[in-house]
Amino acid sequence: MELFEQIRREYEYGEGTINGVARKLGIHRRMVREALGDAIPRERKINTRGKPRLEPAKPFIEAILRADENAPRKQRHTAHRIWSRIREELPAVSIAESSIRRYVRERKIELGLVKHETFIPQSYGWGQEAQVDWYEAYADIDGEREKAYVFCMRSMASGGAFHCAFPHSSQQAFLEAHELGFAYFLGVFKTLRYDNLKSAVKKILRGHQREETTRFIAFRSHWGFQAEFCTPGEGHEKGGVEGEGGYFRRNHMVPVPQVASWEALNLYLREESRRDEERRIGERSQSVGAGMALEREHLRALAEEGFDLAAVHFPEVNGSGCVRVLTNFYSVPVPVGVEVQAKVHSAYVEIWHRGRCVARHERCFQRQQKILNLEHYLDALLKKPGAFAGSTPLEQWRAQGRWPASFDRFWEALKQRRGKQGGTRAMIEALLLGRQYGYPALKIALEKALDLSCFDVEALRLLLTAERSEKREPGEAVEIGVLRSYDRPQPTTKNYDQLLENYPASGAIQ
Repeated sequence: MELFEQIRREYEYGEGTINGVARKLGIHRRMVREALGDAIPRERKINTRGKPRLEPAKPFIEAILRADENAPRKQRHTAHRIWSRIREELPAVSIAESSIRRYVRERKIELGLVKHETFIPQSYGWGQEAQVDWYEAYADIDGEREKAYVFCMRSMASGGAFHCAFPHSSQQAFLEAHELGFAYFLGVFKTLRYDNLKSAVKKILRGHQREETTRFIAFRSHWGFQAEFCTPGEGHEKGGVEGEGGYFRRNHMVPVPQVASWEALNLYLREESRRDEERRIGERSQSVGAGMALEREHLRALAEEGFDLAAVHFPEVNGSGCVRVLTNFYSVPVPVGVEVQAKVHSAYVEIWHRGRCVARHERCFQRQQKILNLEHYLDALLKKPGAFAGSTPLEQWRAQGRWPASFDRFWEALKQRRGKQGGTRAMIEALLLGRQYGYPALKIALEKALDLSCFDVEALRLLLTAERSEKREPGEAVEIGVLRSYDRPQPTTKNYDQLLENYPASGAIQ
């Protein structure tokens, strides 16, 4: 284009002849005539190179692609598979895999085997819809790298998002995260859009119909929102939350967060979500936080009471003093054969009996594991002290750091004084004091007993009682008022001294 402009300018204001312009610019006269005829150059013909190595393979590739038109979508030939078949079935044809890939891509587009879908931009009203999904990330929790399942709820109108991490994406965590999300947005959206996750969908029916889980239906009814589910395999139908999860993970979880606990991780995610409220998305005229403030007026009010998130089961205590809850076993201080109520929460399991919580364990997400508390077996171990040393509950207490070295020293001293069986039974009786006074107080009293070389259970009880009585605050003086009229003087023996005056100072009194 620049050369044509120079030719036309030189011809009009310079040399003035075709031969002069061609001689000065060093070009052919034909190009000068072409530039003078039209200011826009004609498109040049592109010479296509021949492909002598590809030509023998073209009929073979064409036959494969034609056959793929009637084959199942996930069982069609890839370019690599076609190249592998050429090497096996046409050994005389030597061609690079990259050449096969380019040719196969072009032919698939021409044959319509590769479809490019058109996506329609959507607009949302305030408080109309939020999208919900899980995504995975990693965090260093107390020095160990853990996989975190992060729940994300994103408002489609304001762009605000809530993130919360759990060790497992269970139904209880799913419902609990909803309530935390509603509290974060200070209201409930009219519609929540999901993919077909098992916590909400039991079975996919025809079209957009779903057979939902009972607890999800009850939860949705309690909070008063509508649920919509995406077409299976069409994640773009909730592209807002899909993109939000990737954005948040790249910008706020890189490098890998290092925290002390799951609570600290969720506090960090909450702070980063608040920081995101200052940003602007795309070409929007207002920040995310400003949009969230406007949207609160259009959200439904929060329910006065939360939903009972726990899943309830009614197991029976087995011979090992455990109840089976889902896929694991948890110890309980209840006689064998009694039916109890188990409440499964997102992070812990509670066992109830006769209206009282008798046991609480951290929830285990593995399979066929036994989660045992030594305290639940102390009464049975009093009758079987020989089983104490090798018991699994004691081993788990040691692994959890709940059995300090001072307990072993006190136990060993008891066995030296009373023998193996008597000393073990005395140690179990000492542990039973922890139920009444608490195990931290028992540890302090037991260490005092070791310093005093006093190895007796009753001495431990005395130390615990003394420590508790020392902490008792003195009572305040109380005004007794009219009760003062009933005051009486303290008794005295001075009136009896007059009897001594009738007797001589010396002599015996008969």
